[in-house]
Amino acid sequence: MRRADRLFQLIQILRSASGPLTGRELAEELETSLRTVYRDVADLLAQRVPIRGEAGVGYVLEPGYDMPPLMLRPDEIEAAVLGAQWVEEHGDPTLARAARDLIAKISDVVPDHLRPMLVDSIVTAPATRSPEPDALDMDRLRTYMRTKGKIRIRYRNGSGDETERVIWPVGLVYFETVRLIASWCELREDFRNFRTDRITAAEFLDETYPGRIEDLRAACMKHEMERQAKKAAADDDPSP
Repeated sequence: MRRADRLFQLIQILRSASGPLTGRELAEELETSLRTVYRDVADLLAQRVPIRGEAGVGYVLEPGYDMPPLMLRPDEIEAAVLGAQWVEEHGDPTLARAARDLIAKISDVVPDHLRPMLVDSIVTAPATRSPEPDALDMDRLRTYMRTKGKIRIRYRNGSGDETERVIWPVGLVYFETVRLIASWCELREDFRNFRTDRITAAEFLDETYPGRIEDLRAACMKHEMERQAKKAAADDDPSP
């Protein structure tokens, strides 16, 4: 790996880390020596990159640091194009527009020799089936989720029966043709997933739910993993 690429990768690792990383952990991630990591960190500090290190704890990148966008690698550009194509085909209208804007912004800042990768990409994500239409304002839903807002919905299940529920939305799951709202359901007092095309009415309440959304989302993911594990075990059970 070239030194410039290694320095860039070092910053990216620190940026995405949830906590301090030791020099040894960085060396393993970069597949280099601990001595090289120390030298690279010193070089970045000399370039005024705000890395903070503490003996016995590790290195962290100070919040707010931004990297020049011109340092995108070809594979990163292809990843952005592929992801944006999928979102444009399967996301709601606001996200689809944002995906197109993202590619336009990347095109404005990448070097000339990389720009053809955006307009004539070798990767593609073709649409197969059109997503089912959403029955509520997805843009407002995402905003409400960020502020921990509650939503009252009328929901029609696969049999056509309707119920009214108050939900605490914690996440959105985008599949090829449907979108799910991962939520805590006050009616069931448990986590439930709701298809956006089966919501017949939605009222965005002037109420917020308690606790941290990160904790509730983690609990929701754990619940879903346990549910999937039970389902898999039941499917593998040969007993009648």
